[in-house]
Amino acid sequence: MNIDKIKSVYFVGAGGIGMSALIRYFLSKGKLVAGYDKTPSDLTKQLNEEGALIHYDDNVDLIPEVCRNPLETLVVYTPAVPSTHTELSYFQSAGFEVMKRARVLGEITGCTRGLCVAGTHGKTTTSSMIAHLLKQSHVGCNAFLGGILKNYDSNLLLSETSDLTVIEADEYDRSFHWLTPYMAVITSADPDHLDIYGTAEAYRESFEKFTSLIRPDGCLLMRKGIAVTPRLNTGVSCYTYSASEGGDFHAENIRIGNGTIVFDFVSPDGVIKDVELGVPVKVNIENGVAAMAIAWLNGATEEELKDAMHTFQGPKRRFDFRMKTDRCVLIDDYAHHPEELKASIQSVKELYAGRKVTGIFQPHLFTRTRDFAPEFAASLSLLDELILLDIYPAREEPIPGVTSSIIFDRVTIPAKRLCTKAELPGIIAAGAYDVVLMVGAGDIDRLVEPVKQILEKR
Repeated sequence: MNIDKIKSVYFVGAGGIGMSALIRYFLSKGKLVAGYDKTPSDLTKQLNEEGALIHYDDNVDLIPEVCRNPLETLVVYTPAVPSTHTELSYFQSAGFEVMKRARVLGEITGCTRGLCVAGTHGKTTTSSMIAHLLKQSHVGCNAFLGGILKNYDSNLLLSETSDLTVIEADEYDRSFHWLTPYMAVITSADPDHLDIYGTAEAYRESFEKFTSLIRPDGCLLMRKGIAVTPRLNTGVSCYTYSASEGGDFHAENIRIGNGTIVFDFVSPDGVIKDVELGVPVKVNIENGVAAMAIAWLNGATEEELKDAMHTFQGPKRRFDFRMKTDRCVLIDDYAHHPEELKASIQSVKELYAGRKVTGIFQPHLFTRTRDFAPEFAASLSLLDELILLDIYPAREEPIPGVTSSIIFDRVTIPAKRLCTKAELPGIIAAGAYDVVLMVGAGDIDRLVEPVKQILEKR
């Protein structure tokens, strides 16, 4: 892919968070950018304001004329777009260069030193932390992130001086196999996307393949205890990390209380005392240790690390406090895997011990619901009260017999109810709530503001 020869880039599925970072990248390079997405959103509206031409009807006639020359236009698509998509089919049959998002990302970052963060969960927060730590240090970095980082109101960071590029390495559809990491992080490898991989063994094998792609002068940082056997090239260093279970990098002297979390960061070279988390959630101790390790390995200083950890605001929709008063707390979180859900709920319960925690959960994908219904139910049973929404289908067609009920029926707490998205505002208006956790990867985020407004009026 010769970026200099490309005059325009067309995105099929332009509204995805990973796609939007590429859109911003090509806009920064002066390319004309256009594309299609299924529905408008705040993000697509913002991309239009930044110069992208995005429409919402799958119609070849809406493709701008400047994007119709196969020699000058690159077409980028996401695996979430069905193969029957009219516009995608047009480009494929007309001789355009058509690439998956992951391949384009691999091409762009292949000539830089990639800091690639992979894992079933934790990768967005960890990669965002790494980007912030390096950006606030003398080292600097570029970054393609899977969430909008609140410190910068963007998921793309660019540097004119640094050749380090932080990348969220997505395992869906084996996308991360297009990357050639300088340093790689594996935060977790709990089985997911079994509609793609088939078995837990195949899922974990894809992570082992990912480790084989690390450059010989690089390193792997892996959470201690993950069931992945690295396949490292000669010359690649390997480190482990954890929150409090030891490893080359870990935390000690953890102090949680009064809305703050402070710990000491232990590295092979010594200890950085009294690191305070900007987003005081217990799971961020582990994420923070990984992020500090990578930044430390790339030369960030002790003071730079401490200052940046304290000023890190987090990505939107990752344990995002939307309302925080003595009377009521509202938290928005992206968790959509049973282990993520468990960690999110446990973090809230610990942060607000003794208060009633109500979870509003929207399952994501029919296949994931089918494959992990008992595990979802076990995690949701940790709540004091559950409101369970219908499944968000995303790219999938319904599966007979697979509804939210197969989770709901297994939940063991008595205070539980099923409802539709349309019914939710009325339920919130009629109830009494203390700490509310809204969780899911679908369109539940569009309900957060209406729920917030109802809670504020009470």
